[in-house]
Amino acid sequence: MGHNCSALTGDSGKKEEMSKVKIISTSHVKPGKMIGRKECQLVTFDLPYLAFHYNQKLLFYKCGEFEEKVEKLKDGLRVVLEEFYQLAGKLGKDEDGVFRVEYDDDMDGVEVVEATAMEIGIEELAAEDGTASFKDLIPYNGVLNLEGLHRPLLSVQVTKLKDGVAMGCAFNHAILDGTSTWHFMSSWAQICSGSNSVSVSPFLERTKVRNTRVKLDLSLPPNPVNGHANQGPQLREKLFRFSEAAIDKIKSKVNSTPPSDSSKPFSTFQSLAYHVWHHVTLARELKPQDYTVFTLFADCRKRVDPPMPESYFGNLIHAIFTVTAAGFLSANPPQFGASLVQKAIEAHNAKAIEERNKEWEAAPKIFEYKDAGVNCVAVGSSPRFKVYDVDFGWGKPEGVRSGSNNRFDGMVYLYQGKSGGRSIDVEIALEAGALEQLEKDKEFVLEV
Repeated sequence: MGHNCSALTGDSGKKEEMSKVKIISTSHVKPGKMIGRKECQLVTFDLPYLAFHYNQKLLFYKCGEFEEKVEKLKDGLRVVLEEFYQLAGKLGKDEDGVFRVEYDDDMDGVEVVEATAMEIGIEELAAEDGTASFKDLIPYNGVLNLEGLHRPLLSVQVTKLKDGVAMGCAFNHAILDGTSTWHFMSSWAQICSGSNSVSVSPFLERTKVRNTRVKLDLSLPPNPVNGHANQGPQLREKLFRFSEAAIDKIKSKVNSTPPSDSSKPFSTFQSLAYHVWHHVTLARELKPQDYTVFTLFADCRKRVDPPMPESYFGNLIHAIFTVTAAGFLSANPPQFGASLVQKAIEAHNAKAIEERNKEWEAAPKIFEYKDAGVNCVAVGSSPRFKVYDVDFGWGKPEGVRSGSNNRFDGMVYLYQGKSGGRSIDVEIALEAGALEQLEKDKEFVLEV
């Protein structure tokens, strides 16, 4: 499916650059000890993501001694997989057609691809706004999670760069969310940095949060995304870096008039969410009566009853939606939009989660990643994830980014900023014309 995303590459120069990546070898890594046969049913929180793509992350590091590092990564992987063994398994179905994650000692394990790209340097990756030049550094472009029935649930590509190492990871989104992804990554890094064991074990009993058995009649979907980039508008991506000062400015502006019903002040997330939603809506030049939807993927570990541990391994997220007319969003003070976001988040309590799950189980709907809504802004990932602490023993990453999978018009990823503190990196995919407007919007970019 590699050709599908040619629309994202923008120009042919980028394509040539991508072909600089040469695959040297592919191997598989399994847990370091025998675990035996394990089966764990996928639950209502996991199943909607079967027709998303694998979730892609890219971390890049300044360092040398490539071969030695690859061996160290593999050794650490063997140890960390003893606890996170589900990542070394496959998707399967039981006799009733209920999806599950299966592990057995004779399975292949995690795929590790070694590659070189000696013409690509850390500087240019760090400066890259889009994702086109990352494409060949991350495996499983355009691969659907459902394919985890016959391929690894985690593939890692380690690429030797001119002056460092790029680590591209593709995680099967049907078996884990962002919280679990970064729990795994930080645990793996701890082992590689010299710990003998994982400091916080993953909580692997998914059915403790929900035990309804949902039978899905799903084989690989009838080409849901084939050629998708050619049908829709041309998308561009850009990374906007908001410094601490900019984040503080956004937050104090949104909080300058407290909400009328004297609810809590707006959090950093709510303030930034409003800021992005408002300015993207302006950049799209919508008519005042056009609807615009704001979607966020909220972690429900502490919202469910009983609450689940932070270390719950799987998907424990829900997409939460709120909608208004573009004219209301632009004509009202910031508190209006921020309140919509805040109320949607606060309303999503244990009772709402229970209702949503029951409704879904009665009529299961498999999302395609672009189903987030009309004129939408959808926020994934979280600046709370300590992505810059993922240190395998050769320093913090120089950059952390998402790959090109699961991108659609309005998809936003938030990451902790490289400079630390309260800084936040905002990755946005938008139709090219709207992105150009957004880049010119001084009120949005806030060069403080």
